[in-house]
Amino acid sequence: MPRRLSNALPLARRAYGLARTEIAALAALIVIALGIMTFIELADDMTESDGQAFDQSVLAMLRPFADPSRPWGPWWLKEAADDITSLGGISVLGLFATIAILFLIFQRKRLSALLLVLGLAGGVMLSEGLKSLFERERPPAAYQAVETINASFPSGHALLSAVFYLSLGVMLSRAFTQRRMKTYVMGVAILMTVLVGITRIYLGAHWASDVFAGWSVGAAWAMALWLMSHAIERRQRAHHSKLQDKAPPPD
Repeated sequence: MPRRLSNALPLARRAYGLARTEIAALAALIVIALGIMTFIELADDMTESDGQAFDQSVLAMLRPFADPSRPWGPWWLKEAADDITSLGGISVLGLFATIAILFLIFQRKRLSALLLVLGLAGGVMLSEGLKSLFERERPPAAYQAVETINASFPSGHALLSAVFYLSLGVMLSRAFTQRRMKTYVMGVAILMTVLVGITRIYLGAHWASDVFAGWSVGAAWAMALWLMSHAIERRQRAHHSKLQDKAPPPD
């Protein structure tokens, strides 16, 4: 075997092993990059005629009547949308977050609890900061089936639900060793995020691009939190820090 080839094989094996162990980190970096690029593209299209035409067509399809009491679909769909959209509201998310944070603390997952707090706080600041920056008007009030209080771009419900449910899904998936359970947990987290965003469009509270932008920023921020957790956890374990996640206490 040529000497160069014999030297390259061990390097290739180490690179392959590193790629396998760090594939999750690589995937998170890809999500962050795609989320940022998607948001920039949506922010640019928002002011152009093509982007505005798309938003108008989606609104016209889901809200065919300029009457909040007459949405598209059967009567019960509006009631279901009202219930589901609340799952992305700050009050409901705050309640769920408190329950999750206390559970993580009881399980001695102090690092995860801290990052979840920072994640939601950062998500709120991102949402309010971006809304103040772009100051986009909401869809016409005649189409809105729910009350709205601030700017439209990006959707705060879509952003915060992505941050919370995706972050929680990643944390919970780490507790399982079976791939199907990991897939199930992440599938539920993604479904919750998608449903909240869709209801914001259906109820006339946001343009479609507002929701897509919220998903993009929220997913990017959630993956950035996971990368931070991954890096800190490895460092803290090496230094035996008290902040690191530990095994749950015995009964």
